[in-house]
Amino acid sequence: MSAGMRAARIVGPGQVEVVDLALPEPGPGELRVRLEGCGVCASNLEPWAGPDWMQFPTEPGGLGHEGWGVVDAVGDGVQGLAPGDRVAVLNQHGYATHDVVRAEQAVRLPPGLAGVPFPGEAFGCAVNIARRSRIEPGQTVAVIGIGFIGAAVTRLAAQAGATVIAISRRDSSLALAREMGAAHTIPMQDHWGIIEEVRRVTDGRMCDVVVEAVGKEWPLNLAGDIVAEGGRLVIAGYHQDGSRTLNIGGWNWRGLDIVNAHERDPQVNLRGLREAVEAAASGRIAPPAAGHPPLSPGAARRGAERHAGQAGRLREGLDRLRLRAESPRAERLGQGRIVARAASAKLRPSGPPPFPLAPSTG
Repeated sequence: MSAGMRAARIVGPGQVEVVDLALPEPGPGELRVRLEGCGVCASNLEPWAGPDWMQFPTEPGGLGHEGWGVVDAVGDGVQGLAPGDRVAVLNQHGYATHDVVRAEQAVRLPPGLAGVPFPGEAFGCAVNIARRSRIEPGQTVAVIGIGFIGAAVTRLAAQAGATVIAISRRDSSLALAREMGAAHTIPMQDHWGIIEEVRRVTDGRMCDVVVEAVGKEWPLNLAGDIVAEGGRLVIAGYHQDGSRTLNIGGWNWRGLDIVNAHERDPQVNLRGLREAVEAAASGRIAPPAAGHPPLSPGAARRGAERHAGQAGRLREGLDRLRLRAESPRAERLGQGRIVARAASAKLRPSGPPPFPLAPSTG
């Protein structure tokens, strides 16, 4: 029997199946990567819920774009990478045991990151967001939503010399923000109460920069309300579930700079990934340590349901995918991301999985 691989695909709203495929061979200039894991991005939530524009089924492994693993084959003409190299990749079929990518879409992970889960695309996004935010020493920076991205941006902003105010829902997220260097933490509960607390801790100056990292209407409006006149509002949250009602008149009157920090240039994304690997190797950002215990199926369901608001459909989908204990495991990363980690990568489509197709975001 020839070697094969397995991949998950979404076949309908909240419905996942696992398929067996032939193991692909890399073409000229390509690598085949045996994936150790893949981060689950907030951009997956809307396709998972099944909007009218979504076409099912997805390609096997499709939607997964935050993979990392070990090169196990190279095509003709590949230089600088070889089988056995551990890499983070900008891939598009990461919910699988293997993926084939262009060699230039892979960045070697240094020995200091051996064994550490590294969803490089997500870290690269955080680096790009911080760069687009143009944070300077002495500024006051608020980060709304301390999930994976928000935590990393908090770390980078604090290291840039800013005073960081972290605003998020969960106590655990606020504790994480303090670990990442936040000087102040505020529960994301009462809109006007948050504004007054920001006013208090800034002595009325408000924030030079506010990074909104939730992707929902209320946090985005909150961001606009705590930026100082002439300040910068950075949209880092992934807004994909419809239109927004925003106080554009207020933003206009106060002379705010509005930055959409989402990048679409592949070269900019690759630059962010390379800088993220360098930052992790130097300790400027902290990837999660290996060895976190698996997330329980019950907690996985509850997290997915709470975040996506599609309880019944998500439960149905999660119940149709199971990862055997000796193969992919779920790990909650220290900065809020949930990943599916493939050890021996044997999947079977029955029973509840230990991970949801949804991240934890603040």
